[in-house]
Amino acid sequence: MVIAGVIVFCILLLVAAFVFPRMSRHPERAGKGVMGVGSRAGGKAPGKLGQWLSKPFQSGSKAMGKSGDAGRKGRDKMPL
Repeated sequence: MVIAGVIVFCILLLVAAFVFPRMSRHPERAGKGVMGVGSRAGGKAPGKLGQWLSKPFQSGSKAMGKSGDAGRKGRDKMPL
């Protein structure tokens, strides 16, 4: 379920970053903040379990950053 949510959020962020490059930074930071909370909560588990539980949230945060960046770069390359 988390994976589907991250995918949908990344797609929405990509479109928002392409259409409104400056306004897309706030939703991107908010999404990364939510992922950071999940990562920190998962990381409190002992040993390797903590690493395994926090990894999906870290990967999701990285994907959100790449998605927003790709949308803004695409907008920069437009001939307008």
